[in-house]
Amino acid sequence: MIRSLRGMNDILPPENLRFEHFLQTATAVAKRYGFTYVETPLLEETALFKRSVGESSDIVGKEMYQFTDKGGNDVCLRPEGTAGVVRAFVQHKLDRAGGIHRYFYHGPMFRYERPQKGRLREFHQFGCESFGVASVYEDVTVIMMVADIFKALGIGYRLKINSLGDRNCMPQYREKLIGFLDKHEAHICEDCTRRKATNPIRVLDCKNEHCQAVYADAPKLIDNLCEGCGEDFHTLKKILDENGIAYEVDTHLVRGLDYYSKTAFEFVSDAIGAQSAIAGGGRYDRLVEFLDGRPTPAVGFAIGIERLLELIEMPETKRSGYYMGAMDDESLPQILKLAARKRASDSVVVEYGAKSLKAHLKGADRINARWCVVIGENERNAGTVWVKDLEAKSESVVPAGEL
Repeated sequence: MIRSLRGMNDILPPENLRFEHFLQTATAVAKRYGFTYVETPLLEETALFKRSVGESSDIVGKEMYQFTDKGGNDVCLRPEGTAGVVRAFVQHKLDRAGGIHRYFYHGPMFRYERPQKGRLREFHQFGCESFGVASVYEDVTVIMMVADIFKALGIGYRLKINSLGDRNCMPQYREKLIGFLDKHEAHICEDCTRRKATNPIRVLDCKNEHCQAVYADAPKLIDNLCEGCGEDFHTLKKILDENGIAYEVDTHLVRGLDYYSKTAFEFVSDAIGAQSAIAGGGRYDRLVEFLDGRPTPAVGFAIGIERLLELIEMPETKRSGYYMGAMDDESLPQILKLAARKRASDSVVVEYGAKSLKAHLKGADRINARWCVVIGENERNAGTVWVKDLEAKSESVVPAGEL
């Protein structure tokens, strides 16, 4: 038997209903916020992620599905969604068009890591990216959008926020952090030693408990912000307070990707085990420029769909649609013709085998249909159909043309 690859799961009933409900809910919220749908390829040049996500990140260093294709191109399956959207934004000269551009997307991402609960090698994300707005109010807006999505799905969360500074304050903080790491280099892990030489701030994201104990005394970025970043972070907290969105400041929250600056945020759940982050994002004002576009402020987020499926409160399932069946083979053509007409406005499932009325009613109940429509010899000769409303528990015989 051929089986799916490790860490690449099928989405089948009943999980598919939760998956579909999530996408419908998140899409509806994104559209209410003025975002429109975009789609980018699963396969991109490897250079895209090295320049955006950063060669110092674990994603690029350890986890990409990277290979050389038959044309000799160095390519990889996308490990995250933002870089591809930014690449499309620049390639199609939207950075030169000016104005504000807000997009949402969803689809599979790929990372070669050890599969565990909430972490797969093929997983799905829903994300939003906003280009052209430098105001911290846009940062708050995307945070509120995530909060609205989780509220609509009945998912509880804790919101963590931090500021990563910008090109004005980051260099000075970087030097302070390196000085601290130099003094404690003997007490940190190999990954942190490597990160110290490439992107020191990422040591704060280390999951090693011993390292985290060392970093408890490390200089904090929010204590070293320039005036502009400090004002933005103060405004961010003020607006969240005014809108009743609870948060905690996590000075070690740096996200796993190199392109973030200023606002960084993460939504976490205590109900899903060690992989507690269910959404995250922040501002990345320099990424468009890094990918050869014109300097464009940007902010966005991504939600890991598989991680939160079990947390979703599904709405009560209501009966809907039609089940249609024939009691003899001669009536089947009429059923098919009737189904084709009804499908212009309703969902219809047709049973192709001739069955008894009792069997058809069981079939309609099995698919949770609202109406069971049956044609037998009497109905065929009279040009009528037998209909039962399975919700109201009422039945009638009506002319086929009036169904």
